Amino acid sequence: MAEVRPFNGVHYNKSMVGDLSAVICPPYDIITPQMEQELYRCSQYNFVRIEHGQQLPQDSAIDNKYTRSADTLEQWLKQEVLIADKLPAIYVHDHYFVHEGKEYKRRGLIVLVRLEEWHKNIVRPHEGTLAEPKSDRVSLLWALGANTSSILTMFEDKQKHVSSLLAAHEFKEPVIRTSGFNRERHVIWAITEPQVVREICRSFRGEPLYIADGHHRYESALIYQRERLASSPAVSADNACNFVMMTLVDFDDPGLIILPPHRLIRGLPPLKMVNLMSKLQSFFDIKELSLSLPNVWQGVDDFLAEAAQVRFVLFGLNGQRLLMLTLRDFDTTSQMIPYFHSELYKGLDVSVVDHVILEELLGLSSEDEVKITYNYNIKDAVSRVLAQDYQLAFIIKPVRAETIKAIADAGDRMPRKSTYFYPKLPSGLVLNRLV
Repeated sequence: MAEVRPFNGVHYNKSMVGDLSAVICPPYDIITPQMEQELYRCSQYNFVRIEHGQQLPQDSAIDNKYTRSADTLEQWLKQEVLIADKLPAIYVHDHYFVHEGKEYKRRGLIVLVRLEEWHKNIVRPHEGTLAEPKSDRVSLLWALGANTSSILTMFEDKQKHVSSLLAAHEFKEPVIRTSGFNRERHVIWAITEPQVVREICRSFRGEPLYIADGHHRYESALIYQRERLASSPAVSADNACNFVMMTLVDFDDPGLIILPPHRLIRGLPPLKMVNLMSKLQSFFDIKELSLSLPNVWQGVDDFLAEAAQVRFVLFGLNGQRLLMLTLRDFDTTSQMIPYFHSELYKGLDVSVVDHVILEELLGLSSEDEVKITYNYNIKDAVSRVLAQDYQLAFIIKPVRAETIKAIADAGDRMPRKSTYFYPKLPSGLVLNRLV
């Protein structure tokens, strides 16, 4: 099913830029204005100038953040700040990071994957998307003619065929190595031997791929492909516009960490806050846990560890007490979730929080998105409510990789911001040119 190919990657010339940790940057969707300024100061060659160019008041149709990104890319290629590999390769990317005091390694294969429309069920999504980020990425694709950041995608390594091929391969000197920044480091090797490349590519035939992080980038690549084919119908099937850069990670990789995006809510009128408790009692069994208990956070972890039940924690309704909610009336709440969703979807904690509590009980709509913020640390989410930055915190448990696969296999999509794959793949390690 999935068609995987090697490519001639473009990456930084270490002799020109020095420490690569100073020039890579986060993907566009988590770059805040403050972070953008810090990245610009970090190095004159920081990839933020291509990935997330600054908007200026005097921007016009011929001089804007997209045209400046394109000019920067061309200039760096001419100056050999960025260089293209001469041989097509599959890039093995080992991403080292620390989570909760423990070091992990997530191994991915950076490759090209043929773009397929969703209905073909070859590349499978698991979350919904918004229009605005797609428009931004399509504009950048047209300006640059390049994939600037890789889409994190999962695959099933049946019989461990891919991992066996990699284990048998003798890795030489890495083409990319970062010294470490923010407790993360990267080592990337290029596999160029034709036989090994063919064997790896062949391993993905007949297998679907599952997008973990990068739904907007994939859909933007589809839009770009359609527009290119519409403007140039004679474009061949092997043209670069028909492919997109992905990092493929095994579902069973021990470094595949999925964090839950906890919901922080503000801007609710007092009456809704007052009435919420009685409404919750109609559907949930509720227990309380005091923040003053010495083992309170272990208590939260133990409560959320029960994966078989819909349960989550709410803070902000009862002083210094955490409310431990367990769904009691699934039949009723499932009727509050749009009928076209699968039973699996309706039984997700995040679906119950978003559809039943936020939409039905609190009356929030898509227009109230500004009232919702996402946080990935339980203690920090609670502290934001204690500081009165927010009124409520909904603490949910992480979604397992097998659940994501089951949702995608069912042709369904989770609510937006249901998963956070930690850490994000950085931008600027390897580029894929489309021209």
